[in-house]
Amino acid sequence: VQLQASGGGLVQPGGSLRLSCAASGRFFSISDMGWYRQAPGKQRDLVATITNRGNTHYVDSVKGRFTISRDNAKNTVYLQMNSLKPEDTAVYHCNANVRRYSWSSAYVAWGQGTLVTVSS
Repeated sequence: VQLQASGGGLVQPGGSLRLSCAASGRFFSISDMGWYRQAPGKQRDLVATITNRGNTHYVDSVKGRFTISRDNAKNTVYLQMNSLKPEDTAVYHCNANVRRYSWSSAYVAWGQGTLVTVSS
């Protein structure tokens, strides 16, 4: 499966962006999907996750500002980011737990990342 992330860009502090990540290719199912981010010189950190039933989890630093959602029919996960801060600047990566066949184990697929820059 391939994950294609989009929606990044340059935004002023306090602004909003919406990221999208679409899964394509042949697979049996996708369960959890998520967003991670990696700031320059730092490790990749969790931002938010969502199960295929819509249960969500957020890291404390984005609670109340970011919203993760998904469209299972389109195999797409979204990240609505509001009230953006300079410290949100990072490359945002999406991932998904994928089962290629009904009998196979799940593996984690990663998208290529999309850059979000928050600056005045």
